[in-house]
Amino acid sequence: MSDITRRRVLRNTALMFGAMALRPSGAFAGVSPVHGIAMHGTPLYPPDFTHYRSVNPQAPRGGQLVQAAVASFDSLNPFIVRGTAPPFIRWNIVESLMARSPDEPFTMYGLLARSVETDDERSYVAFELDPRARFSDGAPVTPDDVLFSYELLRSKGRPNHRSYYSKVAKASAYGSNGVRFDFAEKDRELPLILALMPVLAKHAVNPATFEETTFRAPLGSGPYVAAEVKPGETVILERSPAYWGRDLPVNRGLYNFDRLRYDFYRDVNSQFEAFKRGLYDIRFETDPGRWKTGYDIPAVRDGRIRLEEIETGMPKPYSALIFNMRREIFADARVRAAMVELFDFEWVNPNLYFDVYKRTASFYEGSELAARGRPAGEVERKLLAPFPDAVLPAVMDGTWQPPVSDGSGRDRESLRRALALLDAAGWSLDKGTLVSKASGKPFAAELLVGTKDQERLALAYQRMLKRAGITLEIRLVDNVQFEARKQTYDYDMVPYIWDQSLSPGNEQAFYFGSAAADTPGTRNFMGLKSPAADAMIQALLVARERSDFVAAVRALDRVLISAQFSVPLFHTPGQWVARWRKVERPTVVSLSGTLAESWWQGS
Repeated sequence: MSDITRRRVLRNTALMFGAMALRPSGAFAGVSPVHGIAMHGTPLYPPDFTHYRSVNPQAPRGGQLVQAAVASFDSLNPFIVRGTAPPFIRWNIVESLMARSPDEPFTMYGLLARSVETDDERSYVAFELDPRARFSDGAPVTPDDVLFSYELLRSKGRPNHRSYYSKVAKASAYGSNGVRFDFAEKDRELPLILALMPVLAKHAVNPATFEETTFRAPLGSGPYVAAEVKPGETVILERSPAYWGRDLPVNRGLYNFDRLRYDFYRDVNSQFEAFKRGLYDIRFETDPGRWKTGYDIPAVRDGRIRLEEIETGMPKPYSALIFNMRREIFADARVRAAMVELFDFEWVNPNLYFDVYKRTASFYEGSELAARGRPAGEVERKLLAPFPDAVLPAVMDGTWQPPVSDGSGRDRESLRRALALLDAAGWSLDKGTLVSKASGKPFAAELLVGTKDQERLALAYQRMLKRAGITLEIRLVDNVQFEARKQTYDYDMVPYIWDQSLSPGNEQAFYFGSAAADTPGTRNFMGLKSPAADAMIQALLVARERSDFVAAVRALDRVLISAQFSVPLFHTPGQWVARWRKVERPTVVSLSGTLAESWWQGS
């Protein structure tokens, strides 16, 4: 071969590989990029959809929406463990590759990425970025920003980010505007998890100081930018003047206000008084007493404030008092079961909450995913067969329910059952005090609470436990201390609410996985280490068919119920919403209820 011929061959070969590099990955993977991806089945909306059905695409833009929270904050970085940052920074300022549909269990559509691609095994995912995407300073969003964000969050982000992104074997750019992630293990949810990854601007982040708290909001590509910050008191966001994505289908009808103001209050009473005075616009009520009696005010009677009860299609939140099983006093399941017996819901509901609550018994209450009232099917039994002691017989056959009292607050049968469990666990009554048979030490625990509403319930529970000789100390702390102690598992008991979707996935390991039990900042507040729970989580992650997925989630539900690591509390039938008439909402609500980002300024 002559030198000239050799040079031509080398040149043509280089051109061929260069052209391949510029093609979408689907051109050589045998898979075509698509506009959306669903966890199970196919997306609801077609490629040419214009907006979600739960928004008003003609909503006017302008005005200000004021919201309030009982909390405080000492940082505006929501992606790290250190500090307490308001969550609204995440979805108003920092965008993801794709947006989650509010009208489906778990489906993603293009946002920063205009298309997504994955194979049937979901062994990888590739995203083609929208060339129009810009950060709020005008810089383009590039594959380099995506890869930087992935590396940063994997090494320095919150535990859920570190856990999810560690499953990626390789991350790389392709073509002129593509990013591809190849996975180290099978996990059918990972493509959607990567689609939800927050994308930060590489040129505006210092990795060396990323984990430090700051009152400077991250530079994002979202519809708003931080305009004013009063530490611990107020955050004001203003519309990004040149927001690149305002006309995308996933944004049409959303983010309608020019200005968002968030005010922080130290207690519920002062927050509620502020609402009645018109200092903020929307209130999502959680207290049934206040809902029943607190809104008998002129602004409600003359129609300036509207009260609405809104149904949702989601599993009901699992509200509970959590036992910290890392503490020796709660290591025995019989002790925990006894304390569940002693909680008198039938007295609490009418006497504290106007009898409006329903008792919660499942971690996926009110949905097809719940095991409550359902005997385990064949698929569930096969999944649970390697763990014969992980599920109580009554939970397996669907007959288990939380204990029911006579509602008197003095039920002798409940007390008898609780004392029998405690006796079997090595505790006995001595002159009205429950003591250890081995050491003579009294049974005493502390319940950490962060609000007056939590304290009221805790005091009622304290009286119930006293009948069995148990001393429960109530410790009310401010929000910052409450969150700090909760994140480091520094408590005997703590209240918490797990919100679940219709498509639970990787976050279940963050909530209930063994690896999360010893990692600060997770939501495994009870310290659960259950091989059975780990296996059920893995089963739901690899399920392809909806029926297999539902079976795996129900099996997980049975394991969690049987672990008896909490006192299950109660839930409302839907959302209780109070709003001043000057703000309006869509008539069609999403699966999770009405969303503040879909509201607009009324006339």
